[in-house]
Amino acid sequence: MALENMKAMLAHAAAGGYAVGAFNILDYSSTKAVVQAAEELAAPVIIQTSAKTVTFWGCRTLVGWVAELAGRAKAPVALHLDHCKDLNLIRDCIEAGWTSVMIDASAKPFEENLALSRQVVEMARPRNVTVEAELGAIVGVEDDLHVKEQDAHLADPDQALEFCTKVQPDCFAPAVGTAHGIYKGEPKIAYHILETVAMSTRVPLALHGGTGLSDEVFRRCIALGCAKVNISTQIKYAFINGFVGYHNAHHTQYDPLKVIKAQFDEMKKGIVENIKLFGGAGKA
Repeated sequence: MALENMKAMLAHAAAGGYAVGAFNILDYSSTKAVVQAAEELAAPVIIQTSAKTVTFWGCRTLVGWVAELAGRAKAPVALHLDHCKDLNLIRDCIEAGWTSVMIDASAKPFEENLALSRQVVEMARPRNVTVEAELGAIVGVEDDLHVKEQDAHLADPDQALEFCTKVQPDCFAPAVGTAHGIYKGEPKIAYHILETVAMSTRVPLALHGGTGLSDEVFRRCIALGCAKVNISTQIKYAFINGFVGYHNAHHTQYDPLKVIKAQFDEMKKGIVENIKLFGGAGKA
């Protein structure tokens, strides 16, 4: 299938009470793991690329991998640029073939965030590219973007409504108490904010900081309006653990393809579990 944007995917998810898994890929193998998991489960998926990953591999290389794998798949696949602050990089990805982008101006004052997000919508919409925007700050680390706990703040529901009314994003990420990276304690999710924002804006919501949340938290957030769930750190850990685990068990072998296969299997296993948990299986 050709690459899709997120609009129809998330609309169906929001109406059906499930969420589409959005997985941050690292290389060709992790991309293949996401697409194969989606195909096996007949599930829609979002392949996400961080700005750091795009810079490392290059736009054309990444879109080539995803387009080739998605073109042979029977499941719908979207290609999304995650947490990008650079308008030039957003423009490059749109022109290269990304079907969705995220402008993260959440660290800016409200009016500046609103203006920058609106600018990206105006850039993307003529190309049929969907846009995600964020309000509030999510603690933790997203690639090299650090947000200290004391600097994090939750999204204000009134500002969220104003923001979505003026920007008209296709997907909205309000800060509700989740964190990027590995949780150091029990996360305190502001479910009341999540519910209020979902009901007032009527925009499909994205849940960031998914790695490490309990099944119960996932199910509750999805039931309250999260139609997109981001998974990044989990894939990074699986990538490294797959390598280390295989090497420790076969320390006299130096066959790179076997190591890559072990990494692939470890990543795909977690992706399959996530898709099932989020309710996306069978929704292609």
